[in-house]
Formats: sequence, C-alpha cells, structure tokens
Amino acid sequence: MEDSNILQHLLEIEANAAVLVDDAQAEADRRIKAAEEQNRLLYEKQYQSLVAELEAEYGKEQTALKARYEQSLDEYRQSLDALPLDKGAFSALAYSLLLGEK
Repeated sequence: MEDSNILQHLLEIEANAAVLVDDAQAEADRRIKAAEEQNRLLYEKQYQSLVAELEAEYGKEQTALKARYEQSLDEYRQSLDALPLDKGAFSALAYSLLLGEK
C-alpha cells in the first residue's frame, strides 16, 4: 500500500509541476506580448519623428528650389528684355516665312 501512496504523491508533484510550467508559459507569453507592444510603440514614435524630419527637409528644399527657379526665370526674362529689337527684320522674316517669298 505504501507504493500506492508514493505513486499518488508523485502524481500530485507532477500535477503541481505541470501547473507551474503552464503558469510560467503564460507569464512568458504576457511579457513577450508587453515587450512587443512597447517595441511597436517605440518604432512608431521613431518612425513618425523621422517622417516629420524628412518632410520638413523636403519643404525647405522645395522652397529653396522654387526660389532658385524664380531667380533663374527672372534673369532669363531680363536677358531677353536687354536684347535689341529689330522690328523691321522680324517683319521681313515673318513675311517671307508665312508667304514663302524672299
């Protein structure tokens, strides 16, 4: 009979061990989930920060390029305005091109 008591005791210890393993697995799963959530939030924060930084840099670069474009266009317009106009030669060229006469 003592053998049955020992066997019963061993079964109880095994059951207790199984409960401990299940509890440990549940705690590990909870910690992993919490760490994943924390890492996701950190990633999103860093991602949004980088996106904001890149968008600000893009806006500055776009403004600078637009200013350079406007300046280049103004310089070109000024160079065209500085050219002398020969209305007689232009009229003669247009007349010959449109009417095919020389």
